[in-house]
Amino acid sequence: MKRNLVRRVLVAGIGLVLSFGLWGAFLPAQAFDAPELLPKEPTSIVDLAQALTSVQKSRLDEDLGDFEQETGWKLRILTQYDRTPGRAVKDFWNLDEKSVLLVADSRGGNILNFNVGDSVYQLLPRTFWVELQTRFGNQYFVQENGEDESIIQAINSVKTCLNQGGCRVVPGLPKEQWIFTLITSVIGGIICGFSAHPRKPDQVFAWQWMLIFSPLWGICFFSFGIGPVIARTSEWLPIFRNVAGFLVGFLIAFLTPIYKAPPTSEA
Repeated sequence: MKRNLVRRVLVAGIGLVLSFGLWGAFLPAQAFDAPELLPKEPTSIVDLAQALTSVQKSRLDEDLGDFEQETGWKLRILTQYDRTPGRAVKDFWNLDEKSVLLVADSRGGNILNFNVGDSVYQLLPRTFWVELQTRFGNQYFVQENGEDESIIQAINSVKTCLNQGGCRVVPGLPKEQWIFTLITSVIGGIICGFSAHPRKPDQVFAWQWMLIFSPLWGICFFSFGIGPVIARTSEWLPIFRNVAGFLVGFLIAFLTPIYKAPPTSEA
């Protein structure tokens, strides 16, 4: 159980780090066209892999249709395994710059891929899609919650952000991701505490060394400890815990004596 938690924390941490980069998440290019796999009647969901129940498909299809009528954003879902319609989905759904196509394929390490229209990128940047894919499409989330929950929670996050007028990050703070931010906060406090050790007999804090090392502990605490929490939730408790973790790390490091070699006596 602890090993799985560590793995989930590492996955959340990797997703958090990648979300600060310029990576993209795209639907793998399909070099074939199989329109015969598509249904004859109009629908927002093509579930070739049978990842969703009939009740889930019915409710989700109705929900996506209402969402398109109310907002103009076109959200579509394709699940596939050993069969795929390929490029035929573009004509079937008339995908354009205001469309988002979620493709769920369990053959890879991450089951989620996204084909995103240009207008959507103006509200939801590429880093958003990387984090969305990493959070809900990783194998640990799928094993614990199922492919259906992976698809539903991912598409609901897209809907929420489009209704809000855009998001830079995926809303919500999973436990694994918060643990990662807590760890980086503690590490930042430890670095700050060691750098603050007095170097002179009459010195209480080594402010100069704290400033010299501030880029390092500042990145750990502010960029990876506090920033992701503030961006994803308005709750104060995770922030309080991360600040407390930073202070605990600082005190432990600051109060830990540093070994100094005794001065050598001259003959």
